[in-house]
This record gives sequence, structure tokens and C-alpha cells, in this order.
Amino acid sequence: MSTPTTGRPLAVVTGASSGIGYELAAQFTEHGYDVVVAAEDPAIATAARNLRRDNGPEAYPVQVDLATPDGVEQLTRAVTELGRPVDALALNAGRGAGGDFVGGTDLRDELTVVDLNVRSTVHLAKRLLPGMVERGQGRVLFTSSIASTMPGPYQAVYNASKSFVQSFAEGLRNELKDSGVTVTSLMPGPTDTEFFERAHMEDTRVAQGRKDDPRAVAEDAFEALMKGEHKVAAGSFVNKLQTAAGKIVPDRLKAEQHRKMAEPGSGS
Repeated sequence: MSTPTTGRPLAVVTGASSGIGYELAAQFTEHGYDVVVAAEDPAIATAARNLRRDNGPEAYPVQVDLATPDGVEQLTRAVTELGRPVDALALNAGRGAGGDFVGGTDLRDELTVVDLNVRSTVHLAKRLLPGMVERGQGRVLFTSSIASTMPGPYQAVYNASKSFVQSFAEGLRNELKDSGVTVTSLMPGPTDTEFFERAHMEDTRVAQGRKDDPRAVAEDAFEALMKGEHKVAAGSFVNKLQTAAGKIVPDRLKAEQHRKMAEPGSGS
């Protein structure tokens, strides 16, 4: 992938073929950024076509499996080959796996959750953050979750992975506070995306309940990123309230509440 510079800032967005990732990429193009968009499915090419603007921002699709180290390196090469600095990085790719940890889920699925949500986030940050720090400017968005604030019965690995992402983002923010690079954590609640279908959670109460619009979540996230805010509980007032309550409600009670929402069959 090679292209002359356009004079526009460049953003990299992962998990961008649909849902929050696509809407994040749309926010960037609507605000004058070119974007490199990555996802494992062929729909990323269609997403890039839809993101392009006539005589305006460009979108460069990269179909790659970020759950593998080779996939992360492939995306890194694609970004490097553009020969342009990365002005914003949205580490959004992630997935879930719902069900009983003992007897109800597949180990391969859960290890993929760890590889994509945790390992690839660290790997790609390690590759692209140094250039930002060297230039003394840049913005980084980590897609965490309200799930990071609570134990996750029937989503035990997913919630733990998002707790890692949240802690990682906060640690990096402190390390980079004098570098010119800002770090923002996005904490959405249940959102109207393909997440629950892919996590095999269609029959749960949370999957069948009210969900936020991914575009509204992305708008909140983009605004917070541009302001350099620490974190944003994007979406509905309910999500913001739950995030605030998570600071004072005991983990035992949060686990019980999560169980009621995520237990298989709870939506019937």
C-alpha cells in the first residue's frame, strides 16, 4: 500500500467493518481525517468505500486477523508503507464469548478473546505509539467497556479482558502525560452491534434489552478523544450511571447483577 500524502491527518481504526469501529472511522472522515481501517472480514472493503468522501478523505482497507501476531505485523506494515505519521489510533477490535466457563464455552473461542482483546491491543500499541511519542503529538483511543468495571459471570473471560484494556490505557496515559500524546478510554455499554450474535448471547437479557446507537457512542468517543479526556462512558445516561455506580457497588453485588443479565436463557 503506497500513496502520496494528502495533507490530511491520518487515523488508524481497528475492528472497523461494522458497529462502533465503523462509526468511529466515519467520525474521523467526517472531521477531515484519512483513515486506515482494519478488520478480519471482507466487509472491510465495503466499509472503506462507504467511508470515502468525493475530493476528500480517503479510506484504506486492510483485511487482517488481528487475533494473530502475523496479522498485527501485517497491519503495521500497511500503515508504515503509507509513509505518513499516525495522528490518531483507535484500538477498537474486540470480541466476546458468552456462556458457562465450565462446560458451556469453547477454549479456542476464549483464547481468541484474549488474543484479540488483550494481546493484539498491546502488540499494535507497541508498534505505533513510539512514532507518536517521537513526534510529540497524537491521540489514542482504547475501546474498553462498562464490563471492565465488574466481574462477568457467563462472560468471565471477556470482562477480564476489558479490565486489562482499561488498566492498560490508564497506565499508558500516566506514562505519556508529558509526551504530547493523549490516551482516552471508551467505555460503552450494550450497543446495537453484532457483538451479542458473535458471542452466542442472543438468548440473554442483555442481548434482548435496550441498546445504544453505535453512531451516538462514536460521537461521544470522538469528542472525548479530541478533548484529550481520560475516559468517556459513551451512550445513554443509564450507561453513565452504571459506570459511576461501579466505583462504589461491591464486586459481589455487581457479579450478581451481571449474572442476571448474561446468564444463558435469561432473555426468555
